[in-house]
Amino acid sequence: MGYAIGVDLGGTRIKAVAVSETGEILERVMRRTGDETGEAWWGYVKEIVEELESGQGAKASWIGVGAPGIARPDGRCIGWMQGRLDVLEGLEWTEVLGRTRQIPVINDGQAALMGEVWVGAAKGCENVVMLTLGTGVGGAVICDGRLLKGAIGRAGHLGHLSVDMNGAVDFVKTPGSVEWFIGNHSIGERSKGKFVSTYELLEAYRAGDKEAKRIWLQSIKALGAGVVSIANALDPEIVLLGGGIAEANDDLFGPLKDVMDEMEWRPHGHQVKILKAEGGEFTGAMGAGYNAMRFDG
Repeated sequence: MGYAIGVDLGGTRIKAVAVSETGEILERVMRRTGDETGEAWWGYVKEIVEELESGQGAKASWIGVGAPGIARPDGRCIGWMQGRLDVLEGLEWTEVLGRTRQIPVINDGQAALMGEVWVGAAKGCENVVMLTLGTGVGGAVICDGRLLKGAIGRAGHLGHLSVDMNGAVDFVKTPGSVEWFIGNHSIGERSKGKFVSTYELLEAYRAGDKEAKRIWLQSIKALGAGVVSIANALDPEIVLLGGGIAEANDDLFGPLKDVMDEMEWRPHGHQVKILKAEGGEFTGAMGAGYNAMRFDG
């Protein structure tokens, strides 16, 4: 049997796994990064792949990559990247790593969802949406068993759904986006400087701070508005919530249930399931490897 290597490229870390065709992690590697040039990134990934292949005693049958940004429609690279990882824009990993079989590249949120559908909370499901709640809000969609990519690979950027047309504009020019209302990056602005992180906001909320309660419940109401909009548009079996803010657990999922009870359209009483993503920090790498196994480009 062959095995795959999945690589998850992040702003501060590269995570990679060697994984069997049945989803068993054979080996994992994590490497911290900084403000390196493109050549340094190539070197890191080459070293990681060589280390994993040495550990398995054979070349990987498949290699896949997940990274922030918009993957090019042919899956050969990230075609649009904003921010500190712009050194990776346009890098064709098949050439960089000297492989004959194409190394498919997908967005990191898409990779995380692929991992969840393969071995995580949405295992076996064919209609799943994932929102990753962190500094920003990422997302991905699997519709009728296929990863939804769209015309230019932009599909799944669900954090940029507008829930307030008169709200503040986010970095892609969307007014009142889900990301602006619950992403950690905007907490200072949303709290008028009272809190510098969602962690601080939650600590105050748990301590009974009235302003923290107002801000947090407003954030969850905006998230709920986004989720019901997604449910109406895509009709998923499950909506998965991942990322650091999902670690709020009952303080997130409890109020969100109340919002869904208020807002959700439920034909014949059907409710969309909202679950916490199960995968750990290597889920994206798992999904990148799984995507490579399934890739038919």
